[in-house]
Amino acid sequence: MERWRSSETHWLKAVKSVRGYFQHGGTEAGRKKGNAREQTNSSRGFHALPCACVPLGLILCTFVLAALVLSPVGGVAQELKPVRLPKPQMDIGRPLMQVLKDRSSARAFSPEKLPEQVLSNLLWAAFGVNRPDSGKRTAPSAVNWQETDIYVATADGLYVYDAREQQLNPVLRDDVRAQTGTQPFVKDAPVDLVYVSDLAKTGAASADRDMYVAADVGFIAENVYLFCASEGLAVVVRGSIDRPALAKAMRLRPDQRITLSQTVGYPKK
Repeated sequence: MERWRSSETHWLKAVKSVRGYFQHGGTEAGRKKGNAREQTNSSRGFHALPCACVPLGLILCTFVLAALVLSPVGGVAQELKPVRLPKPQMDIGRPLMQVLKDRSSARAFSPEKLPEQVLSNLLWAAFGVNRPDSGKRTAPSAVNWQETDIYVATADGLYVYDAREQQLNPVLRDDVRAQTGTQPFVKDAPVDLVYVSDLAKTGAASADRDMYVAADVGFIAENVYLFCASEGLAVVVRGSIDRPALAKAMRLRPDQRITLSQTVGYPKK
């Protein structure tokens, strides 16, 4: 019986600690306040109901919740949030002919993180909205399907570019950069773009459709090349990808197709 009561006491402390965590803003201080309140109530003679009166489901849920709170990757405080990107800068860049002259592929990247302003400019140049009245973009797409989604893999997690809101929407916290290609440099470069064709936005399956969606990705990738040449960034487009494994890691639907990846960063010094 004493052993049972000891277990009950530990469980009640865990419940109140977790409750304090959320009542006080989801912080470590909140957890400590929950513990302090439990000790105060005990000293005043207030005791919780016996453990036998508590539903088993609630007990299990409490332990799951406690595990999530304490987990380094699953806690509420660790949640990946949308990133509102700065407004793209329209007064930068070099003359087009010079940019075309300097366009090239690189396979050595610095791990230095890209500033949000540079990332915003890059994504807008790739496939941003350049005609707000119609929602049309910086790269053409067949029948104006706009079926290509740009996923942005970084050390912080995986996002998808929302061109209309000019922001990054969170997909998952996992660092999937190493899975975006078979080359060794992809895991250390700051940004790996993954071009995903959403076939739900296109017409019926056909050879023409496959040609169109592939061409649409090519237009976007070339925009990225030109922006990088203008801004002195290193870049390479890649087709060597374990697509089934990456699609699983990204939790894509069956009608979402990975076409290409493209690595972007500062040149390695």
